Amino acid sequence: MNSTQTDRFALTKLSDTQIVNRVLAGEKELYEILLRRYNQRFFRVIRSYVNSEADTRDIMQEAYVKAYLKLNQFRSESSFSTWLTRIGINEALQFIRKQKRQSTNYGSTESLENIIYLPDTNTMNPEKQAIKTETRVLVEQAVDLLSEKYRIVFVLHQMEGLSNAEIADCLKLSESNVKVRLHRAKNMLRDELYKSTLDSSIYEFGNKKCDLMVEQVMERIQYLP
Repeated sequence: MNSTQTDRFALTKLSDTQIVNRVLAGEKELYEILLRRYNQRFFRVIRSYVNSEADTRDIMQEAYVKAYLKLNQFRSESSFSTWLTRIGINEALQFIRKQKRQSTNYGSTESLENIIYLPDTNTMNPEKQAIKTETRVLVEQAVDLLSEKYRIVFVLHQMEGLSNAEIADCLKLSESNVKVRLHRAKNMLRDELYKSTLDSSIYEFGNKKCDLMVEQVMERIQYLP
């Protein structure tokens, strides 16, 4: 590993707060580390509110840029991931309100090819990959049937592994309310589907999609103060 690679590796080990402070001090390029660190969670959160992949990507970009512009408002009382998640949720809700005002069908479902996010690389044989893909389609369809308030709690808990306390902090709910919503969300899903096919790979946003999002956001903030 050369010195450049070593330095890069060391930077990825910095805490969120350390990175924020250095970005605010002028090292704008370090914002990329935060993007890559939270792209997957951010995608899943926003995807829980809108059914369109294209809209999800647009909302992510706007939210990332907004977060960059508000970095000086970040306080370490809550985690950076929680702070960022709130911005993403607010941006998604703002998008939905705007779409409602325009009387457009923001909730229409895209073709399955555009909704299912398959890994860019895999080592499974075609038969196993087909089964995995079919399973993921069924799970995503079931999750999409949940109402928004149950879907976001389910996604944050089951796919992102957040605790009830962390979800409560993100959504500004009580922990008991989170527990109730999570319980109801699970009950709304077919028990057998939930037990046998739930997979943390649904709503994936990795590799090429992650790289593209990072490139687009970093390009937008290049000339921001």
